[in-house]
Amino acid sequence: MASGLTTADSTAKLLSDLKIDAGDWPPTLVKNLHLLSPDQIQSGKMLLEMGQSHLFQHWAEPGVDDDQKKAFFTQLSKLNSSYPGGLASYIKTARELLADSKAGKNPYDGFTPSVPIGEVLSLGDDNFIKFEDVGVKEAKNAAFVLVAGGLGERLGYNGIKVALPAETTTGTCFLQLYIESILALQEASSRLTQGTCQKEIPFVIMTSDDTHTCTLDLLESNSYFGMKASQVKLLKQEKVACLDDNDARLALDPHNKYKIQTKPHGHGDVHSLLYSSGLLNVWHDSRLRWVIFFQDTNGLLFKAIPASLGVSATKEYHVNSLAVPRKAKEAIGGITKLTHSDGRSMVINVEYNQLDPLLRATEHPDGDVNCETGYSPFPGNINQLILELDPYIKELTKTGGAVKEFVNPKYKDASKTSFKSSTRLECMMQDYPKTLPPSARVGFTVIDTWLAYAPVKNNPEAANIPKQNPYHSATSGEMAIYRANSLILKKAGVQVEDPVQQVFNNQEVEVWPRVTWKPKWGITFAEIQSKVGGGCFISQKSTMALKGRHIFLENLTLDGTLIINSSDDAKVKVGGSIKNKGWLIERIDYKDITFPEELRIRGFKIEKKEQLEKTYGNFCY
Repeated sequence: MASGLTTADSTAKLLSDLKIDAGDWPPTLVKNLHLLSPDQIQSGKMLLEMGQSHLFQHWAEPGVDDDQKKAFFTQLSKLNSSYPGGLASYIKTARELLADSKAGKNPYDGFTPSVPIGEVLSLGDDNFIKFEDVGVKEAKNAAFVLVAGGLGERLGYNGIKVALPAETTTGTCFLQLYIESILALQEASSRLTQGTCQKEIPFVIMTSDDTHTCTLDLLESNSYFGMKASQVKLLKQEKVACLDDNDARLALDPHNKYKIQTKPHGHGDVHSLLYSSGLLNVWHDSRLRWVIFFQDTNGLLFKAIPASLGVSATKEYHVNSLAVPRKAKEAIGGITKLTHSDGRSMVINVEYNQLDPLLRATEHPDGDVNCETGYSPFPGNINQLILELDPYIKELTKTGGAVKEFVNPKYKDASKTSFKSSTRLECMMQDYPKTLPPSARVGFTVIDTWLAYAPVKNNPEAANIPKQNPYHSATSGEMAIYRANSLILKKAGVQVEDPVQQVFNNQEVEVWPRVTWKPKWGITFAEIQSKVGGGCFISQKSTMALKGRHIFLENLTLDGTLIINSSDDAKVKVGGSIKNKGWLIERIDYKDITFPEELRIRGFKIEKKEQLEKTYGNFCY
């Protein structure tokens, strides 16, 4: 403070220098202005201009809580810098969307839905194999982006979701499965294109405050699961400010009057994070062509990636949404082409509860109904996207990475004047195509659900409500991996015994042989088919884990448990009759806390009675 000036004089001079008239400012803020830098005062001015004076009503006199007042502006700076256009833009958008919500405005008013153009694939046929071959060759030109901002609380698991075992036969966690799948694609792509040096496929993980440290620890403590640390980049998303009412007044934290309450903004932030990080330009300079987005707990996804990437390359799609067959009115969004009366059109995901009324309101009086295939003509969105890099960069340069947002306030009553609790703006990764021009080539690739989609997101209670929807639990997710692997082997010529029905955590599931393999054993169907010969048979009670690149099954009869470990240079031929007591699945009570969470949420554990395990080094067998 200048000598001879009181605090009031100093504040007045500061405001004069900044050309700010504080006549209408809250006295509680004016008294504390000497604590703030000029930039912080400008931020305060922005808040007041945006109708947020209530944030300062409870501020104490100077000398009391001064550190917390400074922390408020530190948080404000973070909220301002992490949102495209800043906090003023956030508040402005919130007011518009809240007004639309109160008025009950239909976001699809004026649009007519129709079925978009896409590709429907079936495992093992000539078309599928052709697209897989193209996709593997293209993989060296791709970057992968994992959206992993959530904890496993909804699952009944207190860790980060990517640390959860995808299956308990080998204990491989989701993050390990994903990294090993990318590395297998990297190796196969280099081999098929006869690359003189193997290109490293970039891998980005979007984290949050909840998951960042644990994700980094999981990677570092496992030496990045075999991937070079330089290939992996973590981008942390920030939360956004909560809103208290229809005027978009920012909500204060209930436990701290000097802190704005925040909540997650949604996985749509991945686009703005990639844009602001500069990674997209680095990839462009490295002559990459594709960015592949996927989510944290789908153990089947990489069985669908090669063929889907082949579709993108062959059809030259700017956007390719991976999809599965969808029953009419099933609780999964539908990929839909929307054409406006003014000529605009877009291909996007429409949520299932909006699709049926939208169809009925236009030219489809029966709404969302199954067609001659037994499924809805609108395929089910599974939130996995393949984007062509150059058009993606051009679009994000226009939008700053922002995607269309929505707001979902829970109103106290029909007057829609007050909320049950604070709300916030949200955004979804799959809404990126909403801003694309009609000239954009947007399509989809449908692959059978059993091969491509088994998310793990519901705890045992939620999995059972309602009964007509898939469980999408740790129980069903693990069993889906065994089912997919068994069906792939059947398609490749192996005789696999039929499954039995069993109930775990009140969920009735098919129990197939517990067949698993490292991604490097077979990342495509053609590769798997080349490693299976003669008349192989696997009984329903069997377990088989193949952990090596060059393992060949020939005239194998398995009735028990077989584990094969081999180095990458070893060539191992497995045949003959193998019979032992095997590994048994034993039911457990998910409420029994003597078992770890990752087993309780499945409702079973594996009892290892007897197995044949072989390990091979650098020689042929």
